[in-house]
Amino acid sequence: MKFARENRVPEFAARPAVAGKDSSTLARELLAMSQSEFSTAFKGSPMKRAKLRGLKRNAAVVLGNVATHEDSDALHQALEEDDPLVREHAAWALARLGGYLKRSGR
Repeated sequence: MKFARENRVPEFAARPAVAGKDSSTLARELLAMSQSEFSTAFKGSPMKRAKLRGLKRNAAVVLGNVATHEDSDALHQALEEDDPLVREHAAWALARLGGYLKRSGR
């Protein structure tokens, strides 16, 4: 079996904002990120094409699919976002989280 080689090109290295983080941690951090933090963290990066709004929406979907009680605070904060798309996905994720917690007895 062949494995991918380690990236040694600095231009393609993971940014500190995302490097070494699991999906839940990264999603929570993206949901909490301000526009200025996003601009600084991803300056010159293709991630800026997705825009903070899109990344926050995707982060809410990730948390909805991961479904742990540790994510509920970040999702409740996302309900306060100005963007209706982010709020809608945060509400969806909280509904999934609530259903999961009830089924699993947490």
